Amino acid sequence: MATNMTVKGQVTIPKKVRDALQLSPGDAVDFAVNADGHVVVHKAKTKAADKLDRFDAARGKAQIKWRTDELMALLRAPD
Repeated sequence: MATNMTVKGQVTIPKKVRDALQLSPGDAVDFAVNADGHVVVHKAKTKAADKLDRFDAARGKAQIKWRTDELMALLRAPD
């Protein structure tokens, strides 16, 4: 299964390989070179934290406890 590399260094993983590794769009892959110089591709293991979207990851991180009326007064204050 030969494929061509783009000028950006990108290649398409052949369908047989994607199917064998059960890869889906957006999945991460790991590349390694073994002692014989062969490239080995593995489906990357992901942590549960990696699956959080950016809002879930930021939720609950604020250090200041604002009261609603104080926050609204700050946001509505004239410049």
